[in-house]
Amino acid sequence: MTASSTRRTTAIRSRTAEVGAIAVAGALLLAGCGDQTNSDGGDSSSEPSNSAPLFSKLPKAIQDAGVIKVGTNAEYAPMESVENGKIVGVDPDIADALAKQLGVKFTFTSGSFDGLITAVNSGRYDIAMSSITDNKQRQEGLDDSGKKLGEGVDFVDYFVAGTAIYVKKGNPEGVNGIEDLCGKTAAVQRGTTYEQALKDQSKKCTDAGKKAIDIESFENDTEAQTRVKSGGAVAGINDYPVALDLARKADNGNAFEVVGEQYDAGPFGIVLSKKNTELRDVLKEAVDAIIADGSYKKVLEKWGAESGAIDKSAINGGK
Repeated sequence: MTASSTRRTTAIRSRTAEVGAIAVAGALLLAGCGDQTNSDGGDSSSEPSNSAPLFSKLPKAIQDAGVIKVGTNAEYAPMESVENGKIVGVDPDIADALAKQLGVKFTFTSGSFDGLITAVNSGRYDIAMSSITDNKQRQEGLDDSGKKLGEGVDFVDYFVAGTAIYVKKGNPEGVNGIEDLCGKTAAVQRGTTYEQALKDQSKKCTDAGKKAIDIESFENDTEAQTRVKSGGAVAGINDYPVALDLARKADNGNAFEVVGEQYDAGPFGIVLSKKNTELRDVLKEAVDAIIADGSYKKVLEKWGAESGAIDKSAINGGK
């Protein structure tokens, strides 16, 4: 699911997946909206309550519905994944903390990552929350060349993460950084800022007289992981927290390892239509409230994502 156009954290999975190009108007590359068919429901546990601290500041339609509809791509542990038919992770738990401040439920639906932004702008979801990097391209609805593709979106920033490289356990190809991937095959999820990071690095490779990176882009991150595990790709690119979680858990820690340090750290944001300023502003207030009351910190500690903590929310803080 960061601010740099090279990466959907400072911390945990910045899906800053391209979360650098942006799927807008049905074509924007990022959290786009494809057909959201594979949906697994997940609701915050809080019941609607008009006595909640920030309920009165919600848009009337949200108050009446008692629900905020959330689009996500639940294939990005520890940020969001499906366990026993339920969407769990950092983002659903943060949403649950926000629900206590707002007095309404958050209902998660999982679908294609590169279709999330379009789905928000079409009104299918009120927000998208899926380790989505906040950057200027997405805010303004631009493609990689700066061409206007459609509506941009607003972000309420709540986390920070960077890009990470993971390889097979033992690092058989001796990869220490993205610059070592010239002439090699790398796997990545399509539509993420990480995909763009590989494209940018590949150009640097060829400009320096080296071979381009053979970039294999997949519909979901699980396919990219499988490609690295099988040896078909030398490395995978992902959010730092996600890569760390993968290295710790896959095959009991025997499948992958993370090489080097994270780089290009930037903010993850809750995505909203630019027309939905009332909901945007109260969500920012709610994020600041859970930071202040300590519930935000508890969520990150639960999932080992403390490195992505922020001190204060921002609107459109990505560069």
